Amino acid sequence: MSGQAEKLLIDVGSTYFKIASKDSIEQHFRDFNRDIYEDLMNKCGDTVSRYTKDNVYICSSANGGLSTLIIGVSNTFSLKYATNIAFNSGINIIDTILFQNIEDYSVPGDLIDVVIIVGGVNTHGQLFDQGLYGYLAKLNYSNVVFVGSEQDAQQMRDNIDNVVVLPNIIDDKLHIVEEHLKQYLTNLYQQDIEGKQDIKHLYDITSNQIFSTPYVVNRALPNIESRFSVADPFILLDIGGATTDIHYSKDLVDDNLVTENEYDRLVFKRLGVYKSKQSLILAAQANEFVYELLMHLKVTEHIFNEQSEKATKVLMQLAIFLVLCKMSHYRQSYINLKLLAINSIVFTGGITKVLNEEDIEIIIEFFYQKILSSGHKPTVVLDSNYDVWTLGSFV
Repeated sequence: MSGQAEKLLIDVGSTYFKIASKDSIEQHFRDFNRDIYEDLMNKCGDTVSRYTKDNVYICSSANGGLSTLIIGVSNTFSLKYATNIAFNSGINIIDTILFQNIEDYSVPGDLIDVVIIVGGVNTHGQLFDQGLYGYLAKLNYSNVVFVGSEQDAQQMRDNIDNVVVLPNIIDDKLHIVEEHLKQYLTNLYQQDIEGKQDIKHLYDITSNQIFSTPYVVNRALPNIESRFSVADPFILLDIGGATTDIHYSKDLVDDNLVTENEYDRLVFKRLGVYKSKQSLILAAQANEFVYELLMHLKVTEHIFNEQSEKATKVLMQLAIFLVLCKMSHYRQSYINLKLLAINSIVFTGGITKVLNEEDIEIIIEFFYQKILSSGHKPTVVLDSNYDVWTLGSFV
């Protein structure tokens, strides 16, 4: 930091906000009856006023991120590549659709922030037909972007209102080209922040771009050993009020599609404990092992209807279990991690206010024994001061 002006870092979460200088960090529970800016300045105004706008850096997960639906012509390339870019842009994917089976898919009822359409190399065209346009007509979405074969670009413009056409994410050698789509999605996130009244007020105190918290945490991971005793390979779980984010080192996967970063991340928008509580409960009820886990924790399903510290603790534990299931062979999802190779699991976010290491170890041990039939036991690293994100901001 020598030779540089000191920075003030602010992280606005769905339940807490944190401010950090080079030497200290403060955490404050949000007052939901107040605008975020007003609440922040009421509690930390004296600190904020000591910094110029150029030296205040803000990240936020309070707006919940963007939801996307991806439509592609192949699982191997178009869907896989677009999904990877979207996840690495901090986007929440609600579903992926294989175009040839589009008539078999239901139409999501919720508003979708962005629809991504992808498919084919530039030497091939005519990959889509009226089935695509009929499906889109039933959707409720805000943005649509086409990143497939350039031969189909004009067809998209002719049939889809306000479609954004970007260069193909698949080159002629079937390699991934991420730059254009990633920049588009990053800009959409920025526009979403600027459209949220209480978040955009934060630009009154910073002249820097407000980034998503998962993006900043991901940037921190190469430096994590400067603050914590972490054994590679590791994963980091950031479990908060609205989302559960998982960050993982790339040697835990076979497909390293995006090579710019050492680490990838996934964001589960519906696995939070406060704002996403009901969807977390529904996901738990749909998991065949959860009731056995509840017995193991010496509680019953009635815990879902309780409003207590005990209920919040159990929901946090279930969030850990469910996200591990999503990353395992038990649930064939976008990506399956080599969980038996993990040496450390780092926990950060709101979970650090609720669970201790023993509470977490109970879940990890149950998961490895029940789902992976293994006695493997990764080390639990608890970021109890919730400051790992600061390692990604002092750059």
